[in-house]
Amino acid sequence: MSQKQVVESHYDVVIIGAGLAGLTLSRHLLLETDKTILLLEKRDQTPPPHQKVGESSVQLAGYYYSRVLDLEEYLWRNQFMKYNLRFYWPSGGRDNSRFEDYGKSYIRPFSNIPSYQLDRNTFEAEILRLNLESDRFAFRQSITSIEEELASRPAAPESESSPHTVTFAVEGEQSHAVTAGWVVDTSGRGKFLARRKGLTRKNSIHHGAFFWWVDGLVDIDKLTDLSPREIRTKPERRHTGHLPSWLATNHFCAEGLWFWVIPLQGKTSLGLVFDRSVVNYSDVSTVEKATAWVCEKFPCFARDLPQRKVLDSNGLASFSYDCAQTISADRWALAGEAGRFTDPLYSPGSDLISIYNTLIVDAIQTDDNEELASKCRLYEQMMRAVYQAYVPTYAVSYDALGDQEVFSLKYAWELTVYFGGYVFPFINDLFTNRRFLLAFMRLFSQLGPINKAVQGHLSAFYQWKKTAIEPPQEPLYFDFMEIGMLREAEKTFYQVGVEVDEAKRILGRQVANLEELARFIGAHVASVVLDDKRVLTNRRFIEGLDIQTLEFDPGAMRLRYATCVDDEEMYPWPFDPYVMDRFREAGARRPEADAAASTVPMEIAS
Repeated sequence: MSQKQVVESHYDVVIIGAGLAGLTLSRHLLLETDKTILLLEKRDQTPPPHQKVGESSVQLAGYYYSRVLDLEEYLWRNQFMKYNLRFYWPSGGRDNSRFEDYGKSYIRPFSNIPSYQLDRNTFEAEILRLNLESDRFAFRQSITSIEEELASRPAAPESESSPHTVTFAVEGEQSHAVTAGWVVDTSGRGKFLARRKGLTRKNSIHHGAFFWWVDGLVDIDKLTDLSPREIRTKPERRHTGHLPSWLATNHFCAEGLWFWVIPLQGKTSLGLVFDRSVVNYSDVSTVEKATAWVCEKFPCFARDLPQRKVLDSNGLASFSYDCAQTISADRWALAGEAGRFTDPLYSPGSDLISIYNTLIVDAIQTDDNEELASKCRLYEQMMRAVYQAYVPTYAVSYDALGDQEVFSLKYAWELTVYFGGYVFPFINDLFTNRRFLLAFMRLFSQLGPINKAVQGHLSAFYQWKKTAIEPPQEPLYFDFMEIGMLREAEKTFYQVGVEVDEAKRILGRQVANLEELARFIGAHVASVVLDDKRVLTNRRFIEGLDIQTLEFDPGAMRLRYATCVDDEEMYPWPFDPYVMDRFREAGARRPEADAAASTVPMEIAS
């Protein structure tokens, strides 16, 4: 890709790092502002010759890439539209050498807000090509060194800000020095500004990953002995439907780990992600080791992966981290992996880029120093709140990946939060509206303790089930949309163009919807532990649940239910509360269930 030579001494924005975050931020600025941009990249090739990981997007990022960045036609023509996220578990009564041996949880229809499976290399090349068409965009790569001198905000609100100075060298050239109104670090795991400013922080997520790419399409429906006709007409399609399973981001799950299968044009991305207490990185740190490990854990892949031509591979023994600050009224910011990163489960990376870029672009357009300081304080709170909301998902209940029932509750909860709390505000351009954002932060703070309680409750329920309930012997099928609160959250996709006051009311209803879902999770878990379906409709028991804590204590559940059992008033659920019965009926209760329950810690994980 050709590069535009630097011809100016000053740019409104200097961006360091030409990965996904830097390229999309550049395009966003070019489309919505009149700013001049200099993008700097240390690599000699952009995108690099090696394959880039992080291909799966979900609704928020899909909307950002297609609508905000105006790439919809390109995406439909050149990348796969994604068929949601699908999850699979081995069955206890089968050898799991065929795809039909696995239990499946999914959403059957395509989402009304499309998302995409992105070949990062070709996607980023296209964004760079479009950026280079603008006279306001300059790009230099092969940067051998870079230094920055960041100016502080002026003492007086009405004073003009001093520019930053960025000095960089390109191989074979003299050093260049430019001034800039803003400096944004999108250097990825190099964390250029975060390291220099001492902003890097650890978090409570301790996971690793190994990933590789193989030639051609790994069609999981064909991991079977069935004939093509039998594949077309297999009875499980009554549940799963006829759309191609391979088009989803497919997750093969076990306790504390999952294996992804993602289709790209002409190739397939494969990756194993794991809690480091469950899998040692050294045991899966090569293609040969990882392939053998996956084929043993999920035997259906032995039919395919050992024969595949490997195109590229990489891995990270540890990948998750936090950052003390990612935006400043001193006119600097961090986006993408230059700041914070959680975990690839549910594909949140592109979502965080989309949100951060949106807030950064708005801040860059703010000239008044006082207003900018106010925005940056609020935006930093927003960025941190969004990030921290993800952490319990990965740090507390990752073990729940080991059980289809528990994980289906977990994912329905998290998707309900996501649809109503993230996607709805984003598609209405509300994250830069101060009036909405203040209300959002207040309501979001209410959900924090409930989210933590739900995650801990589900982790404890999973650990109890391991000793108390036999795993299903045959595959089970579950559509997440059978849980009514998730259906209610998905309706917000169609509430577009709303005014702030109405948006606040909608958000309030979604918080109430989530509180109802937390009550359902607590009631369902208690009904399984107590082996009594009547718990699910006992109004007195359900209304007495403390969703702020949701302690997992079987003995306390029994005692409290004993005081409610004679109350015949039914709880008015807005959907069928028995949707999870297939899991109750499939797993035999072990005789030692009650004894096993007593060994589970009384309090949820912190």
